Amino acid sequence: MIKSYVTGFPRIGEKRELKRSLEGLWGKKEGFSQDSLSQTAKTLRARHWEYQKNANIDVISSNDFSLYDIMLDTIFMLGCVPFRFRGLSGNELYFSMARGNNSAVAMEMTKWFNTNYHYIVPELHKGTEFNLNSQKVISEYNEAKAQGIKTKINLVGPITFLALAKTTDDSCAFCHLDEVVAKYAELLEQISKLDDEIIVQFDEPIFVTDRGDELADKIVPVYEKLTSVANNVKIVFMTYFEHALKAVNEVVKTKIYGIGLDFVYGVKNLDALEILAKSNVVLFAGVVDGRNVWKSDIDKKVEFVKEIEKRLGGKDFYVGSSCSLLHVPFTLKYEEKINPEVKSWLSFAVEKLSEISIITALANNKPLCEVATKIYNDNKASANSRANSTLIHDKAVAERVNALVKFQRDLSFDERIKIQHKTLNYGILPTTTIGSFPQTTELRVLRQNFKKGEIDESTYNDGIKKYIDDCVKFQEECGLDVLVHGEPERNDMVEYFGEQIKGYAFSENGWVQSYGSRCVKPPLLFGDVSRPKPMTVDWISYAQSRTDKIMKGMLTGPVTILNWSFVRDDKPRAEIAKQLALCINDEISDLQDAGIKIVQVDEAAFKEGYPLRAENIPSYEKFAVDCFKLSVSSARPETQIHTHMCYSEFNDIIKTIEAMDADVISIETARSGNELLKIFKSVGYKQEVGPGVYDIHSPRVPSVDELVTQIKALLEVLPKEQLWINPDCGLKTRKWEEVKPSLVNMTQAVKIVRNS
Repeated sequence: MIKSYVTGFPRIGEKRELKRSLEGLWGKKEGFSQDSLSQTAKTLRARHWEYQKNANIDVISSNDFSLYDIMLDTIFMLGCVPFRFRGLSGNELYFSMARGNNSAVAMEMTKWFNTNYHYIVPELHKGTEFNLNSQKVISEYNEAKAQGIKTKINLVGPITFLALAKTTDDSCAFCHLDEVVAKYAELLEQISKLDDEIIVQFDEPIFVTDRGDELADKIVPVYEKLTSVANNVKIVFMTYFEHALKAVNEVVKTKIYGIGLDFVYGVKNLDALEILAKSNVVLFAGVVDGRNVWKSDIDKKVEFVKEIEKRLGGKDFYVGSSCSLLHVPFTLKYEEKINPEVKSWLSFAVEKLSEISIITALANNKPLCEVATKIYNDNKASANSRANSTLIHDKAVAERVNALVKFQRDLSFDERIKIQHKTLNYGILPTTTIGSFPQTTELRVLRQNFKKGEIDESTYNDGIKKYIDDCVKFQEECGLDVLVHGEPERNDMVEYFGEQIKGYAFSENGWVQSYGSRCVKPPLLFGDVSRPKPMTVDWISYAQSRTDKIMKGMLTGPVTILNWSFVRDDKPRAEIAKQLALCINDEISDLQDAGIKIVQVDEAAFKEGYPLRAENIPSYEKFAVDCFKLSVSSARPETQIHTHMCYSEFNDIIKTIEAMDADVISIETARSGNELLKIFKSVGYKQEVGPGVYDIHSPRVPSVDELVTQIKALLEVLPKEQLWINPDCGLKTRKWEEVKPSLVNMTQAVKIVRNS
């Protein structure tokens, strides 16, 4: 018998209800309160469970819901709260850890493996104490049970939790392993009293990485303790995003009930089937893509599932999503403007539930109901449509790629930077920002009204120009050296470009959670891509006309556009990235012809796309670096190319970053101190660097003294001739009342340091 499951489900709501409730509370808007947030969350949980129940999913999750982040929930559950937040409690404590407050900086945030989701990094030290708080876990299980739904309980596994933690005193996070496992055991004891039999899913994705292989010897002792707590608790050891072959060999030595393996992104997991066939461990097979939006070819998936069944020797197992459906949009129900042909190829979270259910039924040779039969027939038709569509293939694009002869800039960095210093004439510790300024309500309404046709183009343009004028005036007044136009015309740094590139489609409501209340709406790259006309030249040129200072052109790099899009799965990603690089190449050529002297090509998601296994890294690095260099190869020596990277651990890729050959790189360091910067010094990095001097993900305003201290700390690592001073990321999500004093304080701090 084959049953169905879902690893986890989106929590932001199909119309971003949780986002609005959170931001209403944080903004102290009328009608929003802790109670209203709790009610919104409860309503969403009930609705999400019902969707899964109605789709005939056999195993549905609880505790996959979060008000901000599941890792933050785990920190809260284990009571390992950093000392600076002591004295707080409840949601005040919870949100202070995530967002900071007037007296304490927020906890560090970074990317969840190679996705665009961010998690809060556990912050430990040798003396960290743990105190179990199981209220959320227990109450959500009981909520679902009251709704007539018996759930599996999702938890972040103890090994992954500690592997992703950082320590503030150079101690080893795993010195806490016994104590953490004891808290999990205490939790399982409480869970065991909730029902006759309960499945508990421990997410242990660290074991799909090379580091996880090094930690594999911890699986048996940890899970021997956890499986011995209660006979009625069935533990599922869940992995996703890659293969976990080494972990499988350890899991089968334990009394673990089941193991989750990703067969979409971890094809090598097929090699584990022979081992599982001889064990008592039940397979949870992730066969429906939880990270991309294209429909499964149901017939092919059923064939694949039957092959798994054969290799398992006919053993019972489960079929479900390759990972949590958190990483895809909620539902196609509200999509009315997508090209119908493209829409027919798509499947969001709710639609994937039907795919899982139908695949399970067909693999069990069960007849489909009328509704499922229609979905199945539509699936076969869309698979045929996508394979033969003229929307996808563009002969001209292929011919241009094949005819390429220039792949990088003409002069070396050493030669270029001399020309740039003479041409641009900026001094020591030049100041700038990463690009975006606050996206105000008025600005969003302006763009929405224009898209809806409620205002004409002239009114829209006047509104955008007014915003740019205000941005330029403020930047000049506060003393920034290199200005930006603020990006008022852009909704998202990838979607904006996708809207102007042939081969893209766009959803109306395809929002995906990035962190907390922050959602992004990745564009849908379905075919060969090209740039029909300039994308940014008019607005950047207008901004430059409003100032005598240098105006920086702002572009998104090809690798980030690729990594932050939902990308077609019928063509190698390296080939798609090369097509995107040519779009950026053309734009840089037009910008410099228009008189723009600095162009920033953001590769915020460069590290995010890294494979989780070392064996796959060289091929990714080659195409990623080659595509960046191709995208900027049209830049003349005097045109300075900047790039920006987010949340990157650079130690292992610093040589790759150097090979990208950007003239200036800005990076996020505000939450991680100068440790990130030291690697640049250790390898003798020659290019110029803009480390973030304050954290833009927190609403707090840094003082002048604080910024002076931070800049002086930077100067202990790199010489002043090599440093730029800037915030650590774009200011789009912040409010003007936070941005203005922060930037004024930043420029004041630079003046003090320059004169000291």
